[in-house]
Amino acid sequence: QELPNTYGALLKAIIDATQYASNPDNRKEISAAIAPTNYLNQPVPVIEQVLTGTFADGLGSVQKVPDRIDFDPFPWHSMGIWILTQMKRWGYIEGDVDYKAVAEQVYLAGDCKKIMEQLGYDAPDVTYKSHTIMGKTFDPAQPEAYVKSFPIGRG
Repeated sequence: QELPNTYGALLKAIIDATQYASNPDNRKEISAAIAPTNYLNQPVPVIEQVLTGTFADGLGSVQKVPDRIDFDPFPWHSMGIWILTQMKRWGYIEGDVDYKAVAEQVYLAGDCKKIMEQLGYDAPDVTYKSHTIMGKTFDPAQPEAYVKSFPIGRG
């Protein structure tokens, strides 16, 4: 309440930075910017390998996986549900979970869409979609089935 514009300004900066990072042509520049001690304190080549997807695989080959990592400024409600399934899987939350309600309260997609459009970026009209994570398809309409589909967990 003391600084009413802070949330909007911060969200705008995050969206703009994420949009910039989503362009693979900017990844080497970003690597150099975040490598120093006051940020990640890591060698630039290590960060470049993560962000560009070109990396030694430890078996004598160099892998080129340009889509190994991506940056999406949009807070997908479906991804919020996925995160909740993992929290439940590993015992951080127990009992019945209203996945959709929590995701929609925390992931403020409407605010993000508005700012993305103000900045001239394309924003989706939907907030739920399927995701493939580590080779496994996640359907946000079936979160409990997804949690139960793993052979290991603490939940």
